[in-house]
Amino acid sequence: MSTPAFSTGEEFALAMDAKDPLQSFRERFHFPGTESGRDCIYLCGHSLGLQPKMVRNYIDEELRDWAQLGVEGHFHASHPWVPYHRLLTEHTASLVGAQPAEVVVMNSLTVNLHLMMSTFYRPEKQRHKILIERGAFPSDQYAVKSQIRFHGFDPAESLVEVTPRPGESCIQDEDIEELIERESSSIALIMLGGVNYATGQVFDMGSITKAGQKHGCVVGFDLAHAVGNIPLLLHDWNPDFAVWCSYKYLNGGPGCVGGCFVHERHSEAWSLPRFAGWWGHDEKSRFKMGPDFHPMRGAEGWQLSNPPIFALAPLRASMDIFAEAGTDRLREKSQLLTGYLEFLLRQQAGLRYSIITPSESSRRGAQLSIRLSQGGRSICDRLTSQGVVGDWREPDTYRIAPVPLYNSFHDVYRFVQIFLQAIS
Repeated sequence: MSTPAFSTGEEFALAMDAKDPLQSFRERFHFPGTESGRDCIYLCGHSLGLQPKMVRNYIDEELRDWAQLGVEGHFHASHPWVPYHRLLTEHTASLVGAQPAEVVVMNSLTVNLHLMMSTFYRPEKQRHKILIERGAFPSDQYAVKSQIRFHGFDPAESLVEVTPRPGESCIQDEDIEELIERESSSIALIMLGGVNYATGQVFDMGSITKAGQKHGCVVGFDLAHAVGNIPLLLHDWNPDFAVWCSYKYLNGGPGCVGGCFVHERHSEAWSLPRFAGWWGHDEKSRFKMGPDFHPMRGAEGWQLSNPPIFALAPLRASMDIFAEAGTDRLREKSQLLTGYLEFLLRQQAGLRYSIITPSESSRRGAQLSIRLSQGGRSICDRLTSQGVVGDWREPDTYRIAPVPLYNSFHDVYRFVQIFLQAIS
């Protein structure tokens, strides 16, 4: 799709949908309904993605195999359960720009974050600080502070936060690099979100990694709001690790299994400390039940337990759709949808609301965060009652995400009309 000159009329949105090469993918997802029986305007894929219609088939297949095979399903199911997580490896590696051996689907995001920090956060007397962004998702803050305390340090001294400039909502890239330069000798770990959950700002992960590793800092990223949303090149960017969840843009369902990236330069670093579990043990001897742990090569060596099949099946259904749609086409539509949304909102932006997400398409994904100057929560409730599903974040931010897999230009148009009425 070539970039058009946006227009405010409804006919423009309908025309864009008519020529959208990804339009048919919308029909592969369930939309919550309104009291009138119409599909709601669902703009909350940054919080929980919609359910692919094929999920039931994927789960039913595993239920049948369990019923018919019992324990033999581990090796003789239609998709045997022992290596089931590897059905997701190729698609996952493609989405995050990694080698297959660098990724594994396992656990939840914060569990994976703790596992990675148990290996890669090795504080010393002079180098003990962790750099995060102010306004990082609370779970990241809790995990990071707890790791600092676990190692006997004080977050008041060991936590370094990069902050927006006075009067700004987003963090300037040069401010991150300047802080790394200034604190370089004391930073043990740089741990930033790839996309800030509150503002939707995309961080320059490649430059941050270079800036940190230049001074001997370990670099990791939380990609919860980035994976399935923006282009990622983890192998080339060269961070030490990354973690993510799969229930937002990846549509894996509530509490779905997360993912983990460990760069290949650590794939055979057997001396690295880690919290071990038997599924990370060398698969050739795993079932010999020996007492000594011998990790597998690559990211799989950080696994703890056998894969939860009924949690992985929905993610598999969604990832098959991603592979068919193609990341380049999804990114192109995402930029158009979000740009169109911004265009419509800026026709009326003023004292009642402002957009705090960066305007540059390279610095944002499929999300706009709207700051409401007054009546924010009540406006959100009013929108919900009219069939609009967005996401409220205290104290004053309404987040919306036009997801390219299932949202349309007409969704965006309808949302803006309802939103403008709600704040008038």
